[in-house]
Amino acid sequence: MLRLEDAVIRNGEFTVRADWAVDGGARVAVIGPSGAGKTTLIEAIAGFRPLERGRILWDGRDITGDAPGKRPVAMLFQDGNLFPHLTVAENAGLGLRPDLRLNAEQKARVRAALTRVGLAGLEDRKPGALSGGQQSRAALARVLLQDRPLLLLDEPFAALGPALKVEMLDLVAALAEETGATLLMISHDPDDARRIADQAILVAVGTAHPPQPTAALLDNPPPALRDYLGET
Repeated sequence: MLRLEDAVIRNGEFTVRADWAVDGGARVAVIGPSGAGKTTLIEAIAGFRPLERGRILWDGRDITGDAPGKRPVAMLFQDGNLFPHLTVAENAGLGLRPDLRLNAEQKARVRAALTRVGLAGLEDRKPGALSGGQQSRAALARVLLQDRPLLLLDEPFAALGPALKVEMLDLVAALAEETGATLLMISHDPDDARRIADQAILVAVGTAHPPQPTAALLDNPPPALRDYLGET
């Protein structure tokens, strides 16, 4: 279980407050108006932004002061964060060892992960030789190899076309189901949130609200979300 207790996160001129819990294995969309603090919230959970007040706990353990690499978190960024000078296999292998000194068993795990995300046979290519969807799959393979119980996605598929984005969302959902990972995904598209997440956290007016059923939130959005979605 992920729990934020009386958490206050500051980012420049604004703050985000959160006081809620997410059950282990849940798939949760993080939605709300642009600039409301969705990425700020995710960055704090990942350890890239300190709390001004409060605590973050995972399965009852206080991780508030832990460095990002020591947290039970894997994060998939908007740009995939692939290194252009490394091969697909090497980029994925960073999920196991930052120095890429992999033994035979670890190299086999890299190949298996790339196969699982549909990149078998492309291990030796550089990111520049991949399509956008293939780059997203390579980044996802690295996250898969990190084998962390909490997966954070900062809208990594926003630049993909509709059909490819749906394919990637379904792949993420399948991987989360297979691994039992807890998933929090920032989304600006209500259709994406409905597709992948049973619950949603609304971030608006300085507050990250407790999770609630995605369908209920989107079918009857509060004013801040209704304005953002362009609904009357």
